[in-house]
Amino acid sequence: MSYLMSNYAPLEVSFVKGKGCYLVDSKGNQYLDALCGVGVTGLGHSHPEISRAIQSQSQKVIHTSNWYHIEHQETLAEKLCKLSKMDKAFFGNSGAEANEAAIKIARLHGHANNIDNPIILTANQSFHGRTMATLSATGNPKVQAGFYPLVSEFIHVDFNDVNAIKAHTNNANIVAVMLEPIQGESGVIIPKEDYLNQVQSICQANDWLLILDEVQTGIGRTGKLFAHQYNKITPDVLTLAKGLGNGVPIGACLAKGKAAKLFQPGSHGSTFGGNPLVCKTALAVLGVIEQDKLLKNATEMGRYLTSNFEAKLTNSNQVAEIRGKGLMIAIELNQDCSSLLNAALEKKLLINITGQSIRLLPPLIIGKAEADIMINTICELIDAL
Repeated sequence: MSYLMSNYAPLEVSFVKGKGCYLVDSKGNQYLDALCGVGVTGLGHSHPEISRAIQSQSQKVIHTSNWYHIEHQETLAEKLCKLSKMDKAFFGNSGAEANEAAIKIARLHGHANNIDNPIILTANQSFHGRTMATLSATGNPKVQAGFYPLVSEFIHVDFNDVNAIKAHTNNANIVAVMLEPIQGESGVIIPKEDYLNQVQSICQANDWLLILDEVQTGIGRTGKLFAHQYNKITPDVLTLAKGLGNGVPIGACLAKGKAAKLFQPGSHGSTFGGNPLVCKTALAVLGVIEQDKLLKNATEMGRYLTSNFEAKLTNSNQVAEIRGKGLMIAIELNQDCSSLLNAALEKKLLINITGQSIRLLPPLIIGKAEADIMINTICELIDAL
């Protein structure tokens, strides 16, 4: 009997340790981790500098409270803001909390402009979290099922369709557009190159905030520190989590300009958010990414993986499309491929299946040896379907 609630359906494996790109289970078997805890452990497992940062800080002070100044929090806020060209930062514990903060900023923006019923445009097939507000912002009825009534102040439009957003410019209650630069949970859906630029122009023309959810795409996942940097734009609000702590729970909501001035003392908060331990760890993560040139590695290894998948699977009747940006990759099949999850596990490879796509989020430290294992194993699995 398990005393855990049944909201998860874990695979029949339990990991007890890890190093670099690999995990080891309770029976001593080694697995190549091509999922990174769903895009979290970008520096791999047991990274020495991250372990040192955690150990060192845990021996000093782990938690105080945001009632007091937290030096590492202020240092991390400054570093993230300078890297992203933003002005202010709020820290929570997860991507959902970061997105909740962004939604609250959008609401405050609306009320500051005398809009009593502020509405945010989000995309169909998006994913923004599992809290009631972020679930409502998510454009996927499957994950919303059973939780109605939802928070009503969201309108979902088709992703990668600028006209779908333009169609709402006559709605005086719209205050923001909230998008993932690349939709991760729906299978690494990459929009047209100028999509975000056009969306930003619409937002600026209508005094809407542009909120970019980079919980999955941020912190080097796509080969840039933030995916929106490919478009050479800066959003009004930017949310981060996953890779920022390399497994230590941290989320960040960054804002610039008028959006950065809307939170006032008492308007928002978090008990654990931004404590000394998580902020020291996040600073170490950013340091390693820069020091080890992992953005370059993510770009190069992403190209290596996608080009090899394209070459090896070009004649496969089962592959509909291969999509990728840096180390955010999906292979979409023309049939159900859920069986591949356990099939990959048997071959000691950890992947994810979303819809009819194999999703790969390997660590930023991956080398060609690990990439070749991924390529060969996945091609074998597809051939055997």
